[in-house]
Amino acid sequence: MSLPVVLLAAGSTPSPTPSESPTALVPSLQDAQERATNAASWVEQNWSTWLSIGLRVLLIVVIAAVLRMTLRRAITKLIDRMNRTAQAVDGTAFSGLLVNVERRRQRSQAIGSVLKSVASFLIMGTAALMVLGTFEINLAPLLASAGVAGVAIGFGARNLVTDFLSGVFMILEDQYGVGDTIDAGVASGEVIEVGLRVTKLRGDQGEIWYVRNGEVKRIGNLSQGWATAGVDVTVSADVDLDRLKATLAEVGEKMSREEPWNELLWGPIESLGLDSVLLDSMVVRLSAKTMPGKSLTVERELRWRAKRALDAAGIRIVGGTTVIPEEDPTVDPAAAVAAPSVYSNTASPQAEAATPIAPARPVR
Repeated sequence: MSLPVVLLAAGSTPSPTPSESPTALVPSLQDAQERATNAASWVEQNWSTWLSIGLRVLLIVVIAAVLRMTLRRAITKLIDRMNRTAQAVDGTAFSGLLVNVERRRQRSQAIGSVLKSVASFLIMGTAALMVLGTFEINLAPLLASAGVAGVAIGFGARNLVTDFLSGVFMILEDQYGVGDTIDAGVASGEVIEVGLRVTKLRGDQGEIWYVRNGEVKRIGNLSQGWATAGVDVTVSADVDLDRLKATLAEVGEKMSREEPWNELLWGPIESLGLDSVLLDSMVVRLSAKTMPGKSLTVERELRWRAKRALDAAGIRIVGGTTVIPEEDPTVDPAAAVAAPSVYSNTASPQAEAATPIAPARPVR
């Protein structure tokens, strides 16, 4: 192929041209002015609505905050007044009949904490719902979800809810307090702390019991009202009853006049008579009302005084293990025993000589 033909063929094909780049659309001044005008008109149309919503939200928040602060201060003043009343009573002659300061303080603090928490929850929860309603948010799905979540949490933490509610009612009803000696069924001892969920008890051996309030089915408070001290005196059946009665009456009357027993005893020490009569003994029972929690102390002192008075009057107290009288060491215990006999030994000559002769058998 000749060169002219090649050049002609090459010249006949169109040469590629670079693609034209699209020109960027630059907003004109008129478009910017139009957008600004639309934004200004939109703001002008809605600013009153925004201002109204903002003022309503601000008013709701301010009212809720003021109401919450007012209620919390009122509850705090009420608790302080209860504590001041307890401190004024403590140290007087009636302090033994009423609860002590620590018990009143813990009880008032627990009640105040519960009241403050309930008030804050109700006020802030209501305020939150009112704010959401101001923004025209449908609260029905939210309330339904909250109800379902509350039911699920209630089933999952039912023991915790039970303990909390039981603790609230125990505190409100003043079933027991700090310093009381109670029998809670699962444990017994002195109350050292009262909580909304757990009550702490100190046992007789010094151990500390943590008792959940929801597991307490019955409570026996040994520190409220009064206690009873009872002492049984067992004497011989041949004792003069009039003399015995006079001796015990003198013991009770003397103990009732002395300190500190005159404060611990809330009634005279009475002899209730014969509690039981046996062949060789009889039982006389003494009883008295005492201050709560002091019955054991009074019983020990009364036993001590009764024993000393009966010993002084020559009246012997019987019962219990029989006392074996001591033997005289100067007496020879072998003196009353006979000497051994030679006849006790069957192999001795004397025993063989004394043995009867057996008859001879006939010979067949």
